[in-house]
Order: sequence, then structure tokens, then C-alpha cells
Amino acid sequence: MAVHRNQTSEITIDTAFLRHVDLGLNSRPKFLSSRYFYDEIGDKLFVKIMNLPEYYLTKAEHEILREQNNAIISALGVRKDTYFELIELGAGDGTKTKELLKPLVAQGFKFDYLPIDISQHALDDLEENLKKEIPNLSVKTQQGDYFGVLESFKNSEHPKVVLFLGSNLGNMEDDEAASFMEQLSDNLTTNDKLFLGLDCIKASDIVLPAYNDTQGVTAAFNLNLLTRINKEFGAEFDIWNFKHAPEYDEQSGIAKSFLVSKKTQKVWIAALDQHISFEQGEKIHTEISRKYDAEILKTILAETAMVIQTKFTDSHNYFADYVVVKK
Repeated sequence: MAVHRNQTSEITIDTAFLRHVDLGLNSRPKFLSSRYFYDEIGDKLFVKIMNLPEYYLTKAEHEILREQNNAIISALGVRKDTYFELIELGAGDGTKTKELLKPLVAQGFKFDYLPIDISQHALDDLEENLKKEIPNLSVKTQQGDYFGVLESFKNSEHPKVVLFLGSNLGNMEDDEAASFMEQLSDNLTTNDKLFLGLDCIKASDIVLPAYNDTQGVTAAFNLNLLTRINKEFGAEFDIWNFKHAPEYDEQSGIAKSFLVSKKTQKVWIAALDQHISFEQGEKIHTEISRKYDAEILKTILAETAMVIQTKFTDSHNYFADYVVVKK
């Protein structure tokens, strides 16, 4: 992220974000990336989302890790007499991962836990928390982008297990997901494992409430993107002139979130020195959440050296965690 400080206003400008806003809001159709949801307010709202009764994703994957951790450990093929590296891409607060870490430590497996995140602050919080909850766990935080860090482990002589939980792959378009998995495969060696969490295709009456809860938290999360642009770039979005609008197609298994302009309007963005025009009903695409089945995953993995080995699901078949192996 390139950052500079404006000498007159003393406001730090995220120039990568600003370029993205310029590109996305001047495109047809308009778009903004979900990666920019996560400022301080966005982080807090997402924690609330994960605890909403409608938001089944976190609960379902947590159930899998809690109830089937020994079967998962067995499927990963790790051995107590052989050291391995357990690498996690984007660990967050580690709530779900602890369900796997605790039995691994308790049963005497020899491994280092290596969480990767771009945020050193998030990693420090995670490490401090893990020291309290699992004091015998060896934690070696890795700050940086996923593939930059993974490349440093590429020639390691030790077996590797990579965790990519929370259906984060589902936030990518299919071609982007396929490219991501190719890169991941290239940074693994033969017999290394990936434990991949993916949301399953299911009925609209289950999926849509997860992105449009009755308390309006997901709406606030989406609309906060405009508030962030106001705050960081001197924009003049009136969020009451936009509404949160999720959509889901059961056939394709793709959920999308939009911000929709309630009226024809122009919005000034000072950092861009321009007005952005909106027609009534015009959409800004802010998020994709692809739902998967095994066939879609196989298509995504088609150009990689990785194959599905085992699948675990929760009791409602809402969510799946796959063990994928590098051949």
C-alpha cells in the first residue's frame, strides 16, 4: 500500500485505495472492492455480522472444526514423529483455528503455527491471545502478502499444511480464484496439504438473510464503504441516498452485494477533484460471495497440481472444508 501525507491537511491518503475509487466509480458498471470494507468501523461491524443469527457461515465451519477435529487431523496425514509447518492464510482472531490447534498440541504433534497476514497489528493480537489460551503452542507470525511469505517456505524440507478458511476464496471471481489456486499450488511441494473452507450452494431463503439481516448490520457494513470514502478522501456521499441490495442466484451459486443510488445525483470527491454521477437505480457492485460444490472446485483446480482428497461438512450441509493435496 502506497501512502503519503498531505502537508496541508495532515490526512494520510491511501493512494492505492484512491486509485481504486477513481477506477471503480468511473467504470460502467460501477464497482468497489470488498477488500476496502475493513477499516476500524468495518472490522467491528464484521465481528457483529459473524455473531448474527442469520450468518450461518462462521457457525457452520466452527462446528466442523469443533466436532470433527480428530478426523481432520487424520485426513491431513500429519504424524506425531514428523515435524510439519501449519501455515494459515488470513487467520483473523483464530477462533475457529483454535479448534484444530488445541488437539494438535494436546496430542503431542510437533509443528510450528505460522499465521500470515498483511496486518502486523492483527498478528500481534493473535499471538498474544494464543499465548494465553494455548501456552505450549509454537507461534511464528509472518507479516506480508500470502505468496510473498509462502515463497520463502517453498524449498522447505518439512511437510506443510496450509489453512485457508472462512470461504475467503468465494470472494473472488472464478478466473481470479483459479489464478489464486495456481499460485498457491506453485508454492507447495508434493504431498503438501491445503485445508480449504468453502460455503456450499443452497437455497436463497438461507443465503440471502446472511447478507441482509433484520438488524441491518450487513447493510451498515456495506454502506460504511461510502463513509470511509467520505472520511479519507473528502467525499460528500449522503449514505441515506443509497441502499444496500444483496442478490443471489441459486443456479450459479453466486451471491453479490450492491449499493444502489436511490435517485439521480452527483457526489463530490475532493481527493479526485471531480463529481461522480449516479442515475436513479444505478448499482455499485461491492462484493461477490461464490458458493461451491465439488464440481466447481474441481474446475477451479483444473490447471493446478492439486486434487480433492477429503470433504467435511457441518450437520446442515451448509458449509464444507476440503482437504486438497499437491500431487
